[in-house]
This record gives sequence, C-alpha cells and structure tokens, in this order.
Amino acid sequence: MPEPPVREAPLPDPPVPDPPVPGPSHGRLRRPGRRAVLTVAAAGAGAALASTLSACSAAGGSSRGVTLTFSWWGNDDRAARTEKAVRLFEQENPGITVRTSNGDFGAYMQKLATQAAGGGIPDVAQLDYRQISQYAGGGALLRLDEILSGGAIRTAEMDRGFLRTGTYEERQFALPMGRGITGYAYDAALYRKAGIRTPRPSWTWQEWADANRRITALGLKAPDGRPFTGANDNGPNEDIFETWLRSRGGRLYTSQTELGFTEDDLAEFWTFCDDLRRAGTVAGSKDTVQAHSIETSPMGRGLAAADFTWDAPFPGYVGLLGGDIRFAPVPTTGGRAGSYFKATMLLGIGSGTAHPEEAARLVDFLLNDVRAGDILGFTRSTPPNRVIADRVASTLTGPEKEIYQYARTMEEYGLAAPPTAPPRGDVPIQTAFTRIYQRVLYDLATPRQAARELLAEADRELRP
Repeated sequence: MPEPPVREAPLPDPPVPDPPVPGPSHGRLRRPGRRAVLTVAAAGAGAALASTLSACSAAGGSSRGVTLTFSWWGNDDRAARTEKAVRLFEQENPGITVRTSNGDFGAYMQKLATQAAGGGIPDVAQLDYRQISQYAGGGALLRLDEILSGGAIRTAEMDRGFLRTGTYEERQFALPMGRGITGYAYDAALYRKAGIRTPRPSWTWQEWADANRRITALGLKAPDGRPFTGANDNGPNEDIFETWLRSRGGRLYTSQTELGFTEDDLAEFWTFCDDLRRAGTVAGSKDTVQAHSIETSPMGRGLAAADFTWDAPFPGYVGLLGGDIRFAPVPTTGGRAGSYFKATMLLGIGSGTAHPEEAARLVDFLLNDVRAGDILGFTRSTPPNRVIADRVASTLTGPEKEIYQYARTMEEYGLAAPPTAPPRGDVPIQTAFTRIYQRVLYDLATPRQAARELLAEADRELRP
C-alpha cells in the first residue's frame, strides 16, 4: 500500500560531529566483476562473495572518481533530510559522488521494476518489504552476508531477529532503515464517554468488538447525519488478518510456495468482521471501499472512533482530529500479541553495481553514523540502530514521542520474532485479499465462499 505521509520535526541545524557508534571500522571489499556478482545474487548460494577488509582513513577511505546512484521514495521532508545526510557522506568520503533520485511510492515502485527488468537497479536502493523476495530471487540484489561478516556494514546495534525481515532463503539481501509496528488510532475522549477503559497490550479481540458496540450505543451522528460507529472494518486488510492470525499462533506463509493458514482460518476472520458490519458497529461497505488514506478513512471522515494504522502515519490522525487521538495496541487472543516489528523500508545494493565497497560504505553511514541519524530522525520510523534510536528519541515530542514509547511498551510486553520477507506472490495475493472481501461487503459471496476463492487464487500465485 502507498505509504501515508510522515509528520516530522523541522530539519535540524548542521550537527556537530560526534564520536562514531561503537563497532568495527569501515572496511574495503575486493570488488567482484559484474558477471560474478550477478551469478552470486541470482543463485543465492554457491561461491561466497570474497571480501578483504583494510583500514580506512579518517575521511572514510581513498576512493577516487566513484559515482554511486541512490534512490528512494517519500515525502518532501524525507527527501530533504536524506539529501542532507548524503551530502555529509560525500564530505566524509572524498572522491565519492552520490547521484540521488526519489519520487512518490507508486511511481518509484514502477521505475524500480523497470530498472530491474532492464538490467539493474541503482547501486543503493530503498526497498519495500514485499520487494525483497522478488528482487533477490530474480538476481537484482547483491547478497550481503559476506559484507556483514567482514564488518563493512555494522549490525551489532540492531536486533538480530529484526534483520530477518531482509532475508530471502536464509540469506541477507537488504537491511532495515526503520522499525514500525501496528496499532489503533482511537478517540480517547469517546472511549471515556462510553466507559471503555484505556486499551492495554493484553486486551482481546472480543474486548475490541465490545468497545465498538459501546461506542455505537452512544447514538452519536457523523457529520452527514449517519450513525457513528466504533471502528473501521478490518476485513479488507491483509495486515490486520496477519496480526489476528499470529495472535492465534498462525502465520501467513510457511515457505515461498505455501500459505500458513487454512480456509477455516480465513472464513472465521471474515465472518467475525462481517458480523460486526451487519450489526452496524463498524463502518459500512460504502465507507470501507473509499478508505485509501487517513483523510478518506472512516475515522478521518468523522464516521468512526478508531482505525487500524501503522505507527509512522499515526501523527496524521492527531493533526487531522486533535489531541484526543491516541495510539492503542492491536488486540490479542488470550493475551498473545500478533503484532511484530516490521521494516518500514529497507536498503539493498544492486547486484550490478561496479562499486560494492563504496555502496556498502554508504549503507553503513546511513544506518550507523550518529550524525546521519540526527539528520534523518524518524523520517522512516524508529531507526534500527538502538544507539541512534535512543539518541533521536530524546528530542521527540507529541505523537512522535507517543509512538516511540508505545514501541518500547510492546517490546517489554513481548512480541514474537518477525517473519522473513514474504514470497514473490504476496503482492497479487494482498490485492486479491481486498478485492475478494469486497464481494462479501456487497453480499456477492459468503465469508466461506470468499475464503475459498482467496486460497485458490493464492495457490496459483505461489505455484513454483
């Protein structure tokens, strides 16, 4: 899904250089030929990428006349901060020039796919979670295992389980740039009015459903005069289904070619959603299909008291609806949380790069240099480097601070490790998930019939 805009604090003044994050020094890699790199990336196994580490100068190395390409998507604030961090990298690495490009989510995804099909993605590219298997399996990404083991890109301050989000077939192909987590934006004033206590990390799906009923029972009216409901309809959203499934001990996929859930699992979830909609306690069909952003969501249009969301776009609800909007945990099944920390986006190195050493140095700088961390802030949600995250978090206020504290609370509560990147067929399956549930919304299929349709379509997409 296109990423909603992220609200950020004003761009900071040029930072005063700080001591580097503890960890191995930058290393220099022996550069393989283009054919060798492509072979290693496409096979995902076989001969390891040879690397030799050597000491770098204080300026970060002695590369001369090297030009790297680096692309990403995001809003204007992210673009300005990223450009500033890149310029600092160039100052620290004389002889390396970084040619940058960025765009909105949809245009960026299309351009990257075209580049991959045409012979190569940029030297360094920002990637979506659902692109890893596609590009790693297709040979477009450089395998990073040997680069990481050699210390050219440091991961000591990153959670090892979280790094799995950038793996394909047990090999590392990308590294997370931000750590996100799901939750519910909700109107705390309305919850108090309805006598609903503040949601805790252990609250259940049944308590969530009861909260929706109690909100609806207040008899409030939306701006257009229609009845006000408790929340959005969860049915079209594969992310919510995955969270629900994980809270019951399940998972979306067991491998690159197999689903991790049954027809019964999905039919039960869609029946749960459909029953709430028919009872009028969640948003109706027409409002659900119109929800493509914060502004067009049932909550954003004044039709509901809560809406499922990721942490990064949450401040948008506060800006739209005011300070009573808070961030609540996703419900559990008997106290078992289904949420997990997901990479908001990742960095990968193109397998066709002529400069793997310098590309690795840029990736390491963006992820681990505290000065870069000061500049980038939370533009990609919580930085994966713990030292940088704690440092930047000390400057946060308002909803951004609430997001950070929420993540800490959920980490302490206990979450299962995130899954590896989904299979290449996940993108069309995600699209089908929404489309097929819409048949339920308009009484064109029962939840059971729709679940059967989804599994048949998923089987075709995942077939080797």
